[in-house]
Amino acid sequence: MSESEDDGQPRNSKEPVENAWSMKIPTFKEADNPNGMAEESSFATLFPKYREKYLKEVWPLVEQSLVDHHLKAELDLMEGSMVVKTTRKTWDPYIIIKARDMIKLMARSVPFEQAKRVLQDETGCDIIKIGNLVHKKDKFVKRRQRLIGPNGATLKSIELLTDCYVLVQGNTVSALGPYKGLQQVRDIVLETMNNVHPIYNIKALMIKRELMSDPKLANEDWSRFLPKFKNKNISKRKQPKNKKTKKEYTPFPPAQPESKIDKQLATGEYFLNREQKQAKKDQDRSAKQVEAAKKQSEKRNKDFVPPTEEPTTSKRKADDDKVDVSALKAKLVKANKKRKS
Repeated sequence: MSESEDDGQPRNSKEPVENAWSMKIPTFKEADNPNGMAEESSFATLFPKYREKYLKEVWPLVEQSLVDHHLKAELDLMEGSMVVKTTRKTWDPYIIIKARDMIKLMARSVPFEQAKRVLQDETGCDIIKIGNLVHKKDKFVKRRQRLIGPNGATLKSIELLTDCYVLVQGNTVSALGPYKGLQQVRDIVLETMNNVHPIYNIKALMIKRELMSDPKLANEDWSRFLPKFKNKNISKRKQPKNKKTKKEYTPFPPAQPESKIDKQLATGEYFLNREQKQAKKDQDRSAKQVEAAKKQSEKRNKDFVPPTEEPTTSKRKADDDKVDVSALKAKLVKANKKRKS
């Protein structure tokens, strides 16, 4: 029973939940399913050849961890597969899904000490496929290395902020931890493969963690505190010098072009006989020759045409015409006084 039902006020399941992460899920106990499972369920997973030695060493520990939940585990080295099965004593219906996730993680090079945590109720796993997100191999390798960081520093910081165990192996990223952290890990991985550096998301997670500790900002919008990064990736494709503008779409087909006979009918040339047609051709040719000769003569005589000279108007003459007699008189009087003195 939930806390609200203990108080005598049962919660309506249709009411909206403000914070789903804060809800406490009741634990499923053996007393809730005393009769066990009616049918047997099983899951099998293949593993690569290089994992055979490690799985052979830790398989007794795998069987021991699954016996507590009344499950069976089989290791087939000939086929290269791991199988988990339910028994008649299995009482938890979801534990077989958890066991399937555990053997999947172990096949993805996750150590058994980490993989067995999936059997806990509060822990989940997520296997993110990144092989199809980038087409070019060199770009894929660079972005995957960007996710790991120098000496694994970026991956370690993601693990500390999300409380998840993250392993990058081949074309997949395996994550293991609380469900909220798994969601954050998936967002970081997908954005990194889409050419967004993981340091941006790590910085945003650090700011969110600081804001969560402040009770005054619990009900406020945090978008003003989070960093906003612009995408500076500019396309390096050269743009054409003369861009062709697309014509407006019309459902009707274009008009049929006029044929040679249609043009002759429009000008009346079609109805002329052979002599008249020849006379018209000669006339057009002579007109073109006259026009061409005229253009050629203009081009030749262009160098011999004198340029138009503009009349020169000197400013000095205009200034000389306007003489200030009174100022000149005063100047002469002043000069005579100086001589006498």
